[in-house]
Amino acid sequence: MLLAIDVGNSHTVLGLFDDELLVEHWRVSTEARRTADEWAVVLHGLIGGSSIIGSGEVHGISLCCSVPSVQHEMREMFRRHFGDVPAVIVEPGVKTGVPVRMDNPKEVGSDRIVNALAAVQQYGGPAVVVDFGTATTFDAVSAKGEYVGGAIAPGIDISVEALSRRGAQLHMVELVKPRSVVAKNTTEALRSGIVFGFAGQVDGIVDRMAQELTDDADDVTVVATGGLAPMVVDECETVDVHEPWLTLIGLRLVYERNS
Repeated sequence: MLLAIDVGNSHTVLGLFDDELLVEHWRVSTEARRTADEWAVVLHGLIGGSSIIGSGEVHGISLCCSVPSVQHEMREMFRRHFGDVPAVIVEPGVKTGVPVRMDNPKEVGSDRIVNALAAVQQYGGPAVVVDFGTATTFDAVSAKGEYVGGAIAPGIDISVEALSRRGAQLHMVELVKPRSVVAKNTTEALRSGIVFGFAGQVDGIVDRMAQELTDDADDVTVVATGGLAPMVVDECETVDVHEPWLTLIGLRLVYERNS
């Protein structure tokens, strides 16, 4: 089986693939100070506790990482604890099959390239991927499968935390769908602004990207992913597909291209 690891700024998502089927998945916090040995304990604990698979059945590893210090520890963990398991780390020089049409291709996060690959393979191009993570990222993919650019906006959690810190009479709220846009109390007003505000942001940026990608915006497939997507995706008029495991699928595809 293949172990796919997507290390984000706030959370790390792990998944086990049996061929093309995702059979197990986990979500843990990303701790920048966690050592290689500590990461090994986490991985062996998750895999060993699974009723589906034992740790000895991992035959390959695919990793993308947005945190350089964590990538260093992951690389060391692979060497010390999974030395006989082939590992692919998505970084410059690794074959993805996605041409990057950017001023400096090395600036593009590996997770965004992986998402673009998965979107094209699953749904075809042109496409826009909206990833709801620490930041909300928008990635534009051409009809030829090229990564042509994107946009980055503050993520939902970051925005909520900033609002509660700077607003004297505002507080943290559980992010659930509000009863209506016109709220009758402060808690509902915060939820309304967050959920419908971010949905409007997504629709606005996606519409503009679609117009730049092609003459017929209806040809563009919009794919939503990321841990915070369920909070707002149902309110987004432009989203065609919600694929929570898009990055893990992309990691599987990258591994297949490089193994």
